[in-house]
Amino acid sequence: MGGMKTSLKKLSDTKVQITVTLDAEDLKAARPLAIERLSADLALPGFRKGKVPAALAEQHLRANDIAQMALDIAVRTSVPKAFNDEKQTAIMIPQVEVTKFVANESAEYTATADILPDIKLGDYKKLNIKKETVKVTEKDIKEILENIANAYAEKQVVKRAAKLDDEVVIDFTGKKDGEAFKGGSAKDYHLQLGSKSFIPGFEDGIVGHEVGDKFDLDLTFPKDYHAKELAGQKVVFEVLLKQVNERKLPEYNDDFAKKCGPFKTMEELKADIKKNLEAQNEHKAEEQYKDALVDELIKKSKIPAPEVLIKDQIRFIHDDIERNAGAQGMKFEDFLKSNGQTEEEWEKEAEKVATKRVQASLALQIIARDEKIEVEEDLVNAKIAELKDVYSKSKEALENLKKPEVRQDIKNRMTIEKTLDFLVKENNK
Repeated sequence: MGGMKTSLKKLSDTKVQITVTLDAEDLKAARPLAIERLSADLALPGFRKGKVPAALAEQHLRANDIAQMALDIAVRTSVPKAFNDEKQTAIMIPQVEVTKFVANESAEYTATADILPDIKLGDYKKLNIKKETVKVTEKDIKEILENIANAYAEKQVVKRAAKLDDEVVIDFTGKKDGEAFKGGSAKDYHLQLGSKSFIPGFEDGIVGHEVGDKFDLDLTFPKDYHAKELAGQKVVFEVLLKQVNERKLPEYNDDFAKKCGPFKTMEELKADIKKNLEAQNEHKAEEQYKDALVDELIKKSKIPAPEVLIKDQIRFIHDDIERNAGAQGMKFEDFLKSNGQTEEEWEKEAEKVATKRVQASLALQIIARDEKIEVEEDLVNAKIAELKDVYSKSKEALENLKKPEVRQDIKNRMTIEKTLDFLVKENNK
């Protein structure tokens, strides 16, 4: 550009306003393109629309229109250069406001934008975080065996009072202040007594009753119950006992092991359970370790999080919750109610989570850039092919996978994963 001048004003760590002054030379350079654009709609006798020579077109266009179009073009083309000159990277399209304009002579405008902040990373190769792996105990193996045995339990209808460990079939209606409450009723519900799947007192209250008994259970929801509107509340459950099934658990022997899979002995089955639990624990430990490394890196670094990115993340979190709530026939408001939160309280919490996500993403992007960590295109193609298989029944998802921005998003995520693996490796030397 000709004599373009810029001056920078920092509005915050993540937002700047650049004032740009353009002179006659800058505006003059934009005139030919302005005339070309305006003449596209010009129709003169003897010429096809848009084919009028520039010199002739200029005589038939209003001087003011040319000056305005030249200003618009000069501003648009100078914004990226202004940010470049001031060594700022805008992360959204800058907002432009023209503050002074003298046709064909000079102009001044401000361009305001959220920018990639000045990030100062701590030493990411010395984060001093230990990986915690949980050992598999005999108790863990026994719990899995019990779950398998429960699935293989034989059930037999009995004509006696219900005891702990029986399976009962019941109808029930939960009422608070005489009114049935949401999610507190069911018909033909199969419940194992002693499984602690219901609130304290419910299963014990059925013990001793016989088929055909109708009875009320006066109970109180625990103070820390997840649905806040029921936490600590007194309720009455009207129960009808319809069937009692005695459960006979299989014996833990080699025959039982053979039923469970390609095992000849109980020892083989237990060894397989142990191996699976170890793999699960290792995976969990690895994910927690990565999270801890990133948390520590954020603590050791200076990473201002741009407000626009935080707002984006809050929107993602909100949409996620809305989708999950919708799958259960609930609205976002119902989710807030069940959490006992106001929208303001939720936003405050979501903002903390969003800020951390943005900081983590920026830190990992900087490491990927500085360490030249890249994901090869054929790996991205393989990932997209894999996703096409997963979503083969969804036309919308398949269309989405063709979009360049979706491909870029997949590549970015893969790059972040690769960068996390790099962090793990560097901190385990």
